[in-house]
Amino acid sequence: MLTALSMLAASPMFFGLNLRHNNYNCPMEALPIDVQNLKKIFAIPRKEPGLMGAVKGLFKPEYQYKTAVNDLSFQVRKGEVVGYIGVNGAGKSTTIKILTGILAPSGGQVRILGRDPFKNRVANARDIGVVFGQRTQLWWDLALVESLRLIARMYDVPDSRYKTLLEEFSETLELDELLSKPVRTMSLGQKMRAELAATLIHEPRIVYLDEPTIGLDIMAKQRIRDFIKRQSQERDVSVLLTTHDLGDIEELCQRIIIIDNGQIIYDGQLSTIKNHFGTHRIITFETAETLNTSRLLLPRGAELLSAEGQKLTLKFNRSEASASQVAAHIMQQTDVQDFQLQEPDLTSIISQIYQGALQREKVGA
Repeated sequence: MLTALSMLAASPMFFGLNLRHNNYNCPMEALPIDVQNLKKIFAIPRKEPGLMGAVKGLFKPEYQYKTAVNDLSFQVRKGEVVGYIGVNGAGKSTTIKILTGILAPSGGQVRILGRDPFKNRVANARDIGVVFGQRTQLWWDLALVESLRLIARMYDVPDSRYKTLLEEFSETLELDELLSKPVRTMSLGQKMRAELAATLIHEPRIVYLDEPTIGLDIMAKQRIRDFIKRQSQERDVSVLLTTHDLGDIEELCQRIIIIDNGQIIYDGQLSTIKNHFGTHRIITFETAETLNTSRLLLPRGAELLSAEGQKLTLKFNRSEASASQVAAHIMQQTDVQDFQLQEPDLTSIISQIYQGALQREKVGA
């Protein structure tokens, strides 16, 4: 049974937004990533219990089929950082494995810099870099500098270029104190900085980042975000970022692709989805005395969220009233000592999309 979002994906419009197609059309030769009608179906052996079931499965296996990716089409331009988000099991990891050449698609077409990534895995590997937040490409017992040197040799990076990049990465990622340390002795944040250096030491044209800031503190996250942003801007590296940390998306991406049940339900500018769903703001007032909310007149487009003691919190629609109008309306009725305006963040916006989809499914059921 399709989830709510996947059911809505079949419609050309979802909450007034065009979800099926985008305007990111570029000449074929300029596209780092070009995905057309991609499909991936897994055949999963169906096992019956007991010895007889095992024997039957050995000689006459039965399968159930799971569609992990269904009719995906999208493109990523040179130097573009695209957020690729969705719930667990939506099809994100399967897509990345197909783009990197690990898996062959069941249907459709994938071109990475004009190549089929599965049929041209060696050539494809030279032009891409991959960071998995839960896996490492570094040698556990070697000093970091030795791992980086080995990776550079594998990719035939000239010694002079390797030294230049090592100096640059040591400065921007603060690796000087880590170069002589075995990877196994590093903290999680240090390992992720080391992983980024290892991924970019051969100067790939495309980088896939899977949860690059998972488990990191605020300072470590910001350092890694700044580094990724710099690589994209200065070297025109194309980045496809999958993450559950929407802070990464807001910091790095102008465009997002939302996927659910193997289908794209939104592909477009982050600003568009913010403007469309982020219409409500929250404003909190601190008053000189306890309010009697039964006598309080609310401005047009506003609703009362809470009133505790001398704190009053309202939610209002910015298309119907501005923050100054709401504040002036409340100030005419009571003595306001201070107020604070809260803008909607991406987390709340994505939650609205999922909640709205579920409500529509219930209405249509």
